Amino acid sequence: MKTIRWGIIGCGDVTEVKSGPGFQKAENSSLVAVMRRNGALAEDYAKRHNVPKWYDDADKLINDPDVDAVYIATPPAYHKEYTLRTAKAGKPVYVEKPMAMNYMECREMVECCRIEKVPLFTAYYRRGLERFNKVRELVNAGAIGSVRFVTITQYQKPLKEETEGVKLPWRVVPEISGGGKFLDVASHTLDIMDYILGPVKEVCGMASNQAGLYKAEDIVTASFMFSSGVQGAGTWCFSSFSNFEMNEIVGSLGKLAFSTFGSEPVLLTTNEGTTEFPLQNPVHIQQPLIQSIVNELNGSGRCPSTGESGVRTSWVMDEVLKGYRGFANNTIFT
Repeated sequence: MKTIRWGIIGCGDVTEVKSGPGFQKAENSSLVAVMRRNGALAEDYAKRHNVPKWYDDADKLINDPDVDAVYIATPPAYHKEYTLRTAKAGKPVYVEKPMAMNYMECREMVECCRIEKVPLFTAYYRRGLERFNKVRELVNAGAIGSVRFVTITQYQKPLKEETEGVKLPWRVVPEISGGGKFLDVASHTLDIMDYILGPVKEVCGMASNQAGLYKAEDIVTASFMFSSGVQGAGTWCFSSFSNFEMNEIVGSLGKLAFSTFGSEPVLLTTNEGTTEFPLQNPVHIQQPLIQSIVNELNGSGRCPSTGESGVRTSWVMDEVLKGYRGFANNTIFT
């Protein structure tokens, strides 16, 4: 098989352990170039990770003949721009989540990649992890009978940087992230529910800012229905007293409980009792999904996280936030 030579645009924190080494450790894959607007930081990353080339100009990396495919790991404000440039250069794109600032940007990215005939993959890497594939396997095998409903609960304490308000993290700056932490973390859970249960066909929600630490939403509630008829509800609060996160999928014969971000065992509960599935994530958590992309590019498999699946999650989030965004555009965001 051919070795897929990768370039990274935006070699920040997410690339240090979660993704960057995965391009080097996946079979038939290598990381040959990185780019950051601050050239000194790009050079430092390249030296620490034994990457042969570094750039402070994205176009130079995209057009490097030694780069076969590009991973875009910038904040969402730049995802569309770099995806379009990479696609027009005829190279496959792997873009971080959330896929873009909003649903319309995502659609534009998918359409451009379709026209240019290049594949587009999205970094909803939990689709490649054993624990979530176990949940999907149990649901498909009928372990909990017919699925009835889903509940999602997540709450977090504010970060120190948010309470101090000196320099806010980009994830809560809508002009850079598209919104607040809902887009950053809830996107993972909504995407994995799409993977396990299929697309959401109807959704509504409410959002507001309760703590006033930044202008993005800090609490979101949502109700949704999947195409299969399964119903769901979720609550995400980012100004709570402590941290907690759990999902439940309830069926006619039992339920599954699992965390999106934690390492607790997946729990299967039926009338016969509870069975634990202790499944640990790999150190480089994106490596399994990266491997599936490399395999697909070599014609020997399919990646489960595509531009089309990423678009669906962005649509759900846009629908949930549209009321708040309209309100915020007339008040808080001005």
